[in-house]
Amino acid sequence: MDAVMTDTYGIQEALKTLGLKEINEGTSTGSNNFGSGEPISSYSPTDGSLIGKVTTTTKEDYEKVMASATSAYLSFREMPAPQRGELVRQFGNKLREKKEALGKLVSYEMGKSLQEGYGEVQEMIDICDFAVGLSRQLNGQTIPSERPGHVMREQWHSIGVVGIISAFNFPVAVWAWNTALAWICGDTCVWKGSEKAPLCSIACQNIAAEVFAENNLPEGISCIINGDYKVGEMMTTDERIPLVSATGSTRMGRIVGATVAQRFGKSLLELGGNNAIIITPTADLKVVVPGAVFGAVGTCGQRCTSTRRLLIHESVFDTVRDAIVGAYGQLTIGNPLDEKNHIGPLIDKDAVNIYLAAIESAKAEGGTVLIEGGVLEGEGYESGCYVKPAIIEAKNDFAIVQTETFAPILYLIKYAGEVENAIAMQNGVAQGLSSAIMTNDLKEAEKFLSFSGSDCGIANVNIGTSGAEIGGAFGGEKETGGGRESGSDAWKIYMRRQTNTVNYSDELPLAQGIKFDL
Repeated sequence: MDAVMTDTYGIQEALKTLGLKEINEGTSTGSNNFGSGEPISSYSPTDGSLIGKVTTTTKEDYEKVMASATSAYLSFREMPAPQRGELVRQFGNKLREKKEALGKLVSYEMGKSLQEGYGEVQEMIDICDFAVGLSRQLNGQTIPSERPGHVMREQWHSIGVVGIISAFNFPVAVWAWNTALAWICGDTCVWKGSEKAPLCSIACQNIAAEVFAENNLPEGISCIINGDYKVGEMMTTDERIPLVSATGSTRMGRIVGATVAQRFGKSLLELGGNNAIIITPTADLKVVVPGAVFGAVGTCGQRCTSTRRLLIHESVFDTVRDAIVGAYGQLTIGNPLDEKNHIGPLIDKDAVNIYLAAIESAKAEGGTVLIEGGVLEGEGYESGCYVKPAIIEAKNDFAIVQTETFAPILYLIKYAGEVENAIAMQNGVAQGLSSAIMTNDLKEAEKFLSFSGSDCGIANVNIGTSGAEIGGAFGGEKETGGGRESGSDAWKIYMRRQTNTVNYSDELPLAQGIKFDL
């Protein structure tokens, strides 16, 4: 292992468990990792240590990956869906066995708290369980025909090779959301994980490869590629990939969506969020405080569902403000592998600079700083990526408030009058991912959930914006991209719909009563 880390928290053992013990400069392990390009280094934001170096994917490497994935697809699509579900069940059990090791790697390589690292792996396990059941429910329907002696049916077929581009903040779970469903639908997958957390993708690939080997299945069912956006472009322009699922910034999504659409492919986009919680006069502070604080500082504010704005009724503004500020005083910041700490680091120093610039922008626009931000220094903070969560009293129309900043900055904003005013403010941003209202007024809750209420893909009552369950479809509207992943009927995007009409009569009547006599 080419690394300088200490092993206080058992990282070395976790890496060994995940098949990463032999990572060295210029090489990497992992089934179907055909990288022969320049190495990229993975440094932990936790302590600044070099964890390992992974080689990037060249164009020649990519062609080998696609040959493997397309070849595997031809046989995999013929496997009955329940048998593919059995494969996913086994993969979920492997994740259970390696949950602690993979959770530690997620925490160490990405920087989220250990509990959140474990939680991310649990999401992977949960989506596997969901997919196993779904493998026996990929149902079409029978449609009444207007013609006698005819029957119409609708059925679903696998789509092909699915391209997956995931972000650093959820380096394993989002891949699993896509992959577990794609697999039971009969698709193979090519995954470009974040170049900021490349070891997580190799670890997942190693786990999947164990399942393939034990079932005598081709490794091309799941492939990985490594590198920056240039590697991702290989997928977005590749007509052999009918669906590209991409998670990341709105800027990235505009490029991916346009590129894939130009070749008439499909894209599933999970992009930025600028999520708000509306706090009405009847809200219960016992619910408000933990929901708002976790939403704002969980994963150091680096979730697409992180709470960015609190829209607080003027009559309770001072009370809520004081409670939130007081709660921030109890937060501990430090090594995320230490379970006593609530908050770990930002992903890298570029993220730190964006965070600092956002605070200065809010001040310049007239914001009032309630809790000062800043970079932490000294023992335990040597990586330079630890920052203090900031709270700023602001206005909803500030340019910086209208912008998603991937950092623990929370804007407190007053609203007056009826809840409709707060809903308009909540909707008054370009993004539309997650939203919440804290209220004990049934009418306010129902207005928030009505057709004229929240315009987000997720709308919660008396819980925060962060922490979705896999059973529901996950995604948002507007600049969030419109995609849906995970639960409900999100599986349909991984398949192609086909309408069949069967004539079992001795005649050939035409639709719409058309006559064509010969």
